[in-house]
Amino acid sequence: MNDKINVLLIITVISLFISLLFAFFLVTVKTKYKISNYLFAAFLIITAIDISGPLFELVSDGPSNLGMLRNNLAFLQIPAFYLYVLSVCYSDFKLKLKHLIHLLPFVMANMILMPRFYLVDAASKINFILNRQNMIELQFSHILFHLQTVVYLFAVFMLLRKAKKLYLENNAGTNINSYNWLFQFTSVLSVLYLIVLFKNIFKFSDHPYISEWIKIVILVLELFIICWYLYKALNHPDLFRNIDSKLKLVSDMVLEEKNNEPSSVSEKEYNASLAKLKQYMVEEKPFLNPSLTIQDVAVAIEIPVRDLSLLINHKLEQHFYDFVNTYRIEYAMDILKDVTKSKVTILEILYEVGFNSKSSFNTAFKKYTGDTPTSYRKQL
Repeated sequence: MNDKINVLLIITVISLFISLLFAFFLVTVKTKYKISNYLFAAFLIITAIDISGPLFELVSDGPSNLGMLRNNLAFLQIPAFYLYVLSVCYSDFKLKLKHLIHLLPFVMANMILMPRFYLVDAASKINFILNRQNMIELQFSHILFHLQTVVYLFAVFMLLRKAKKLYLENNAGTNINSYNWLFQFTSVLSVLYLIVLFKNIFKFSDHPYISEWIKIVILVLELFIICWYLYKALNHPDLFRNIDSKLKLVSDMVLEEKNNEPSSVSEKEYNASLAKLKQYMVEEKPFLNPSLTIQDVAVAIEIPVRDLSLLINHKLEQHFYDFVNTYRIEYAMDILKDVTKSKVTILEILYEVGFNSKSSFNTAFKKYTGDTPTSYRKQL
Protein backbone atom coordinates (compact mmCIF):
# COMPACT_ATOMS: atom_id res chain seq x y z
CA MET A 1 0.00 0.00 0.00
CA ASN A 2 2.84 2.39 0.84
CA ASP A 3 4.48 1.63 -2.51
CA LYS A 4 1.23 2.52 -4.27
CA ILE A 5 0.98 5.80 -2.34
CA ASN A 6 4.61 6.67 -3.11
CA VAL A 7 4.15 5.99 -6.84
CA LEU A 8 0.95 8.08 -6.82
CA LEU A 9 2.69 11.00 -5.09
CA ILE A 10 5.73 10.92 -7.39
CA ILE A 11 3.60 10.90 -10.55
CA THR A 12 1.36 13.62 -9.10
CA VAL A 13 4.29 15.91 -8.30
CA ILE A 14 5.84 15.43 -11.77
CA SER A 15 2.49 16.04 -13.50
CA LEU A 16 1.81 19.14 -11.41
CA PHE A 17 5.25 20.59 -12.09
CA ILE A 18 5.04 20.10 -15.86
CA SER A 19 1.40 21.29 -16.09
CA LEU A 20 2.00 24.47 -14.10
CA LEU A 21 5.31 25.20 -15.83
CA PHE A 22 3.69 24.83 -19.25
CA ALA A 23 0.72 26.97 -18.15
CA PHE A 24 3.13 29.69 -16.96
CA PHE A 25 4.93 29.54 -20.31
CA LEU A 26 1.64 29.90 -22.23
CA VAL A 27 0.54 32.90 -20.19
CA THR A 28 3.87 34.75 -20.37
CA VAL A 29 5.08 33.99 -23.93
CA LYS A 30 4.67 36.82 -26.45
CA THR A 31 2.31 35.77 -29.22
CA LYS A 32 -0.66 37.07 -31.18
CA TYR A 33 -2.64 33.96 -30.21
CA LYS A 34 -3.13 35.08 -26.59
CA ILE A 35 -6.71 33.87 -26.11
CA SER A 36 -5.82 30.35 -27.28
CA ASN A 37 -2.81 30.31 -24.94
CA TYR A 38 -4.85 31.56 -21.98
CA LEU A 39 -7.58 28.99 -22.55
CA PHE A 40 -5.16 26.09 -22.80
CA ALA A 41 -3.33 27.41 -19.74
CA ALA A 42 -6.69 27.39 -17.91
CA PHE A 43 -7.23 23.79 -19.07
CA LEU A 44 -3.79 22.83 -17.72
CA ILE A 45 -4.31 24.62 -14.39
CA ILE A 46 -7.71 22.96 -13.89
CA THR A 47 -6.13 19.61 -14.78
CA ALA A 48 -3.32 20.26 -12.29
CA ILE A 49 -5.82 21.03 -9.53
CA ASP A 50 -7.80 17.92 -10.44
CA ILE A 51 -4.77 15.60 -10.22
CA SER A 52 -3.52 17.19 -6.99
CA GLY A 53 -5.84 14.96 -4.95
CA PRO A 54 -3.12 12.76 -3.37
CA LEU A 55 -1.17 15.84 -2.22
CA PHE A 56 -4.32 17.57 -0.99
CA GLU A 57 -5.24 14.54 1.10
CA LEU A 58 -1.83 14.68 2.81
CA VAL A 59 -2.42 18.20 4.17
CA SER A 60 -6.18 18.06 4.79
CA ASP A 61 -7.74 16.93 8.07
CA GLY A 62 -10.75 15.39 6.40
CA PRO A 63 -13.67 16.30 4.12
CA SER A 64 -13.93 20.06 3.59
CA ASN A 65 -15.70 22.58 1.40
CA LEU A 66 -12.40 23.41 -0.29
CA GLY A 67 -11.76 19.74 -1.03
CA MET A 68 -15.20 19.24 -2.57
CA LEU A 69 -14.83 22.42 -4.60
CA ARG A 70 -11.49 21.12 -5.86
CA ASN A 71 -13.17 17.90 -6.99
CA ASN A 72 -15.94 19.78 -8.78
CA LEU A 73 -13.48 21.93 -10.72
CA ALA A 74 -13.28 18.92 -13.06
CA PHE A 75 -16.57 20.21 -14.52
CA LEU A 76 -14.64 23.17 -15.97
CA GLN A 77 -11.95 21.05 -17.61
CA ILE A 78 -13.69 19.89 -20.79
CA PRO A 79 -15.48 23.25 -21.39
CA ALA A 80 -12.07 24.99 -21.22
CA PHE A 81 -10.74 22.53 -23.79
CA TYR A 82 -13.76 23.09 -26.05
CA LEU A 83 -13.29 26.88 -25.94
CA TYR A 84 -9.57 26.38 -26.64
CA VAL A 85 -10.32 24.34 -29.77
CA LEU A 86 -12.87 26.98 -30.82
CA SER A 87 -10.23 29.71 -30.48
CA VAL A 88 -7.69 27.64 -32.45
CA CYS A 89 -10.12 26.96 -35.30
CA TYR A 90 -11.45 30.51 -35.72
CA SER A 91 -9.22 33.59 -35.95
CA ASP A 92 -12.02 35.96 -34.93
CA PHE A 93 -12.90 34.10 -31.74
CA LYS A 94 -13.52 36.28 -28.69
CA LEU A 95 -14.68 35.40 -25.20
CA LYS A 96 -18.22 36.74 -24.69
CA LEU A 97 -20.82 36.77 -21.93
CA LYS A 98 -22.70 33.95 -23.69
CA HIS A 99 -19.74 31.65 -22.95
CA LEU A 100 -20.67 31.80 -19.24
CA ILE A 101 -23.23 29.10 -20.04
CA HIS A 102 -20.33 26.64 -19.94
CA LEU A 103 -20.21 27.20 -16.16
CA LEU A 104 -23.71 25.77 -15.73
CA PRO A 105 -22.78 22.10 -14.98
CA PHE A 106 -20.16 23.29 -12.43
CA VAL A 107 -22.73 25.56 -10.73
CA MET A 108 -25.38 22.80 -10.71
CA ALA A 109 -22.98 20.24 -9.20
CA ASN A 110 -22.14 22.63 -6.36
CA MET A 111 -25.70 23.83 -5.75
CA ILE A 112 -27.06 20.33 -5.08
CA LEU A 113 -24.31 19.79 -2.49
CA MET A 114 -25.27 22.88 -0.51
CA PRO A 115 -27.86 21.39 1.89
CA ARG A 116 -26.09 18.18 2.94
CA PHE A 117 -22.41 19.06 2.51
CA TYR A 118 -21.37 22.70 2.12
CA LEU A 119 -23.72 24.04 4.82
CA VAL A 120 -23.26 21.34 7.49
CA ASP A 121 -20.67 20.74 10.23
CA ALA A 122 -17.50 18.64 9.97
CA ALA A 123 -19.08 15.51 11.46
CA SER A 124 -21.90 15.58 8.91
CA LYS A 125 -19.37 16.04 6.13
CA ILE A 126 -17.47 12.95 7.29
CA ASN A 127 -20.70 10.94 7.45
CA PHE A 128 -21.60 12.15 3.94
CA ILE A 129 -18.28 10.93 2.51
CA LEU A 130 -18.36 7.61 4.39
CA ASN A 131 -21.78 6.92 2.88
CA ARG A 132 -20.94 8.38 -0.55
CA GLN A 133 -22.10 5.25 -2.38
CA ASN A 134 -25.65 5.98 -1.22
CA MET A 135 -25.59 9.76 -1.64
CA ILE A 136 -27.86 10.82 -4.52
CA GLU A 137 -25.99 14.13 -4.85
CA LEU A 138 -22.69 12.44 -5.70
CA GLN A 139 -24.36 9.97 -8.04
CA PHE A 140 -26.05 12.85 -9.84
CA SER A 141 -22.74 14.73 -10.08
CA HIS A 142 -20.97 11.73 -11.62
CA ILE A 143 -23.76 11.16 -14.16
CA LEU A 144 -23.78 14.88 -15.01
CA PHE A 145 -19.98 14.91 -15.41
CA HIS A 146 -19.92 11.98 -17.82
CA LEU A 147 -22.91 13.27 -19.76
CA GLN A 148 -21.20 16.65 -20.07
CA THR A 149 -17.98 14.98 -21.23
CA VAL A 150 -19.72 13.01 -23.99
CA VAL A 151 -21.60 16.10 -25.23
CA TYR A 152 -18.49 18.31 -25.28
CA LEU A 153 -16.25 15.74 -26.95
CA PHE A 154 -18.88 15.18 -29.63
CA ALA A 155 -19.08 18.98 -30.08
CA VAL A 156 -15.27 19.21 -30.42
CA PHE A 157 -15.16 16.47 -33.09
CA MET A 158 -17.96 18.17 -35.03
CA LEU A 159 -16.22 21.54 -34.71
CA LEU A 160 -12.93 20.14 -36.03
CA ARG A 161 -14.71 18.39 -38.89
CA LYS A 162 -16.36 21.64 -40.02
CA ALA A 163 -13.23 23.77 -39.50
CA LYS A 164 -11.09 21.34 -41.50
CA LYS A 165 -13.58 21.40 -44.35
CA LEU A 166 -13.65 25.21 -44.32
CA TYR A 167 -9.85 25.27 -44.34
CA LEU A 168 -9.67 22.94 -47.34
CA GLU A 169 -12.23 25.03 -49.23
CA ASN A 170 -10.51 28.37 -48.56
CA ASN A 171 -6.79 27.80 -47.92
CA ALA A 172 -3.86 26.18 -49.66
CA GLY A 173 -1.36 26.32 -46.81
CA THR A 174 0.02 23.14 -45.29
CA ASN A 175 -1.38 23.88 -41.84
CA ILE A 176 -4.13 21.34 -42.40
CA ASN A 177 -1.90 19.15 -40.21
CA SER A 178 -3.01 21.20 -37.20
CA TYR A 179 -6.60 19.96 -37.55
CA ASN A 180 -5.42 16.38 -37.98
CA TRP A 181 -3.27 16.68 -34.88
CA LEU A 182 -6.06 18.31 -32.81
CA PHE A 183 -8.30 15.42 -33.88
CA GLN A 184 -5.67 12.97 -32.60
CA PHE A 185 -5.29 14.93 -29.36
CA THR A 186 -9.07 14.92 -28.80
CA SER A 187 -9.20 11.19 -29.53
CA VAL A 188 -6.56 10.52 -26.87
CA LEU A 189 -8.49 12.71 -24.41
CA SER A 190 -11.62 10.69 -25.21
CA VAL A 191 -9.80 7.48 -24.26
CA LEU A 192 -8.65 9.14 -21.03
CA TYR A 193 -12.20 10.16 -20.11
CA LEU A 194 -13.41 6.64 -20.90
CA ILE A 195 -10.89 5.30 -18.37
CA VAL A 196 -12.13 7.93 -15.88
CA LEU A 197 -15.64 6.57 -16.41
CA PHE A 198 -14.51 3.06 -15.47
CA LYS A 199 -12.69 4.46 -12.44
CA ASN A 200 -15.86 6.13 -11.20
CA ILE A 201 -17.94 3.01 -11.81
CA PHE A 202 -15.60 1.02 -9.54
CA LYS A 203 -15.62 3.89 -7.04
CA PHE A 204 -19.32 3.24 -6.41
CA SER A 205 -19.02 -0.55 -6.60
CA ASP A 206 -18.06 -3.20 -4.07
CA HIS A 207 -14.43 -2.96 -5.27
CA PRO A 208 -13.43 0.67 -4.64
CA TYR A 209 -9.72 -0.31 -4.37
CA ILE A 210 -9.69 -0.95 -8.16
CA SER A 211 -10.59 2.69 -8.60
CA GLU A 212 -7.37 3.69 -6.80
CA TRP A 213 -5.20 1.62 -9.15
CA ILE A 214 -6.96 3.04 -12.20
CA LYS A 215 -6.22 6.51 -10.79
CA ILE A 216 -2.47 5.80 -11.18
CA VAL A 217 -3.04 4.81 -14.85
CA ILE A 218 -4.95 8.07 -15.40
CA LEU A 219 -2.17 10.16 -13.86
CA VAL A 220 0.44 8.49 -16.08
CA LEU A 221 -1.73 9.07 -19.16
CA GLU A 222 -2.31 12.71 -18.25
CA LEU A 223 1.44 13.18 -17.86
CA PHE A 224 2.01 11.60 -21.27
CA ILE A 225 -0.66 13.78 -22.93
CA ILE A 226 0.75 17.01 -21.46
CA CYS A 227 4.32 16.10 -22.50
CA TRP A 228 3.07 15.16 -25.96
CA TYR A 229 1.36 18.52 -26.39
CA LEU A 230 4.40 20.36 -25.02
CA TYR A 231 6.68 18.56 -27.48
CA LYS A 232 4.39 19.38 -30.39
CA ALA A 233 3.96 23.04 -29.41
CA LEU A 234 7.69 23.68 -28.93
CA ASN A 235 8.72 21.92 -32.15
CA HIS A 236 5.94 23.46 -34.24
CA PRO A 237 5.19 26.94 -32.82
CA ASP A 238 3.41 27.91 -36.05
CA LEU A 239 1.26 24.77 -36.12
CA PHE A 240 -2.09 26.46 -35.64
CA ARG A 241 -3.32 29.05 -38.14
CA ASN A 242 -7.04 29.58 -37.84
CA ILE A 243 -9.82 30.68 -40.21
CA ASP A 244 -12.66 33.19 -40.12
CA SER A 245 -15.82 31.86 -38.46
CA LYS A 246 -17.94 33.89 -40.91
CA LEU A 247 -16.86 31.64 -43.78
CA LYS A 248 -19.57 29.31 -45.04
CA LEU A 249 -19.24 25.75 -46.27
CA VAL A 250 -19.85 25.39 -50.00
CA SER A 251 -22.57 22.82 -49.29
CA ASP A 252 -24.41 25.48 -47.26
CA MET A 253 -24.00 28.05 -50.05
CA VAL A 254 -25.38 25.60 -52.62
CA LEU A 255 -28.31 24.82 -50.34
CA GLU A 256 -29.01 28.55 -49.89
CA GLU A 257 -29.12 29.01 -53.66
CA LYS A 258 -31.56 26.14 -54.05
CA ASN A 259 -33.83 27.46 -51.29
CA ASN A 260 -33.75 31.10 -52.32
CA GLU A 261 -33.42 31.72 -56.03
CA PRO A 262 -31.70 30.10 -59.02
CA SER A 263 -28.04 30.92 -59.47
CA SER A 264 -27.49 34.11 -61.45
CA VAL A 265 -24.23 32.72 -62.81
CA SER A 266 -24.67 30.90 -66.14
CA GLU A 267 -22.61 27.98 -67.39
CA LYS A 268 -20.97 30.31 -69.90
CA GLU A 269 -19.87 32.66 -67.11
CA TYR A 270 -18.53 29.73 -65.10
CA ASN A 271 -16.45 28.57 -68.06
CA ALA A 272 -15.12 32.10 -68.61
CA SER A 273 -14.20 32.36 -64.92
CA LEU A 274 -12.55 28.94 -65.01
CA ALA A 275 -10.46 29.91 -68.03
CA LYS A 276 -9.45 33.14 -66.30
CA LEU A 277 -8.52 31.23 -63.15
CA LYS A 278 -6.42 28.63 -64.96
CA GLN A 279 -4.61 31.32 -66.96
CA TYR A 280 -3.79 33.17 -63.75
CA MET A 281 -2.51 30.00 -62.08
CA VAL A 282 -0.23 29.15 -65.02
CA GLU A 283 1.08 32.62 -65.76
CA GLU A 284 1.38 34.16 -62.29
CA LYS A 285 2.07 30.97 -60.30
CA PRO A 286 0.38 32.17 -57.07
CA PHE A 287 0.62 28.61 -55.75
CA LEU A 288 4.28 29.28 -54.93
CA ASN A 289 2.96 31.24 -51.94
CA PRO A 290 2.71 28.63 -49.13
CA SER A 291 -0.01 30.68 -47.39
CA LEU A 292 -2.24 31.26 -50.43
CA THR A 293 -5.96 31.68 -49.72
CA ILE A 294 -8.99 31.71 -51.97
CA GLN A 295 -9.47 35.36 -51.01
CA ASP A 296 -6.03 36.20 -52.47
CA VAL A 297 -6.92 34.56 -55.78
CA ALA A 298 -10.38 36.16 -55.89
CA VAL A 299 -8.90 39.65 -55.51
CA ALA A 300 -6.23 38.99 -58.14
CA ILE A 301 -8.64 37.79 -60.86
CA GLU A 302 -11.50 40.08 -59.76
CA ILE A 303 -14.06 37.34 -59.12
CA PRO A 304 -16.24 37.39 -55.95
CA VAL A 305 -14.96 34.96 -53.32
CA ARG A 306 -18.34 33.23 -53.13
CA ASP A 307 -18.44 32.62 -56.90
CA LEU A 308 -14.83 31.42 -56.96
CA SER A 309 -15.45 29.08 -54.05
CA LEU A 310 -18.51 27.58 -55.78
CA LEU A 311 -16.53 27.26 -59.01
CA ILE A 312 -13.63 25.33 -57.45
CA ASN A 313 -15.20 23.49 -54.55
CA HIS A 314 -18.56 22.71 -56.17
CA LYS A 315 -18.29 22.83 -59.96
CA LEU A 316 -14.83 21.29 -60.15
CA GLU A 317 -15.68 19.02 -57.18
CA GLN A 318 -12.25 19.72 -55.74
CA HIS A 319 -11.22 21.49 -52.55
CA PHE A 320 -9.27 24.71 -53.08
CA TYR A 321 -6.48 23.05 -51.08
CA ASP A 322 -6.24 20.14 -53.57
CA PHE A 323 -6.76 22.45 -56.56
CA VAL A 324 -3.70 24.52 -55.65
CA ASN A 325 -1.63 21.49 -54.69
CA THR A 326 -2.23 20.06 -58.19
CA TYR A 327 -0.31 23.01 -59.66
CA ARG A 328 2.40 22.67 -57.03
CA ILE A 329 2.88 18.98 -57.79
CA GLU A 330 2.95 19.56 -61.56
CA TYR A 331 5.57 22.26 -61.06
CA ALA A 332 7.57 19.88 -58.84
CA MET A 333 7.32 17.18 -61.51
CA ASP A 334 8.76 19.60 -64.08
CA ILE A 335 11.72 20.29 -61.79
CA LEU A 336 12.28 16.57 -61.20
CA LYS A 337 12.27 15.95 -64.95
CA ASP A 338 14.79 18.73 -65.60
CA VAL A 339 18.21 17.03 -65.94
CA THR A 340 19.94 20.37 -65.25
CA LYS A 341 18.36 20.31 -61.76
CA SER A 342 19.27 16.75 -60.81
CA LYS A 343 21.38 18.07 -57.92
CA VAL A 344 18.43 19.92 -56.38
CA THR A 345 17.23 18.02 -53.30
CA ILE A 346 13.63 16.98 -52.64
CA LEU A 347 13.60 19.32 -49.64
CA GLU A 348 14.65 22.28 -51.79
CA ILE A 349 12.00 21.41 -54.38
CA LEU A 350 9.15 21.22 -51.90
CA TYR A 351 9.96 24.68 -50.53
CA GLU A 352 10.34 26.07 -54.04
CA VAL A 353 6.89 24.90 -55.19
CA GLY A 354 4.99 26.25 -52.17
CA PHE A 355 5.05 23.50 -49.55
CA ASN A 356 6.63 24.00 -46.14
CA SER A 357 6.28 20.45 -44.84
CA LYS A 358 7.93 17.30 -46.17
CA SER A 359 5.07 15.10 -44.99
CA SER A 360 2.46 17.29 -46.73
CA PHE A 361 4.52 17.32 -49.95
CA ASN A 362 4.99 13.54 -49.95
CA THR A 363 1.29 12.95 -49.24
CA ALA A 364 0.13 15.32 -51.99
CA PHE A 365 2.70 14.01 -54.49
CA LYS A 366 1.74 10.38 -53.91
CA LYS A 367 -1.96 11.24 -54.10
CA TYR A 368 -1.43 12.88 -57.51
CA THR A 369 1.17 10.55 -59.07
CA GLY A 370 0.96 7.31 -57.11
CA ASP A 371 4.69 7.59 -56.29
CA THR A 372 6.85 9.34 -53.76
CA PRO A 373 9.02 12.20 -55.11
CA THR A 374 12.17 10.09 -54.67
CA SER A 375 10.84 7.04 -56.53
CA TYR A 376 9.39 9.27 -59.27
CA ARG A 377 12.80 10.85 -59.86
CA LYS A 378 14.50 7.41 -60.02
CA GLN A 379 12.07 6.24 -62.73
CA LEU A 380 12.95 9.13 -65.05
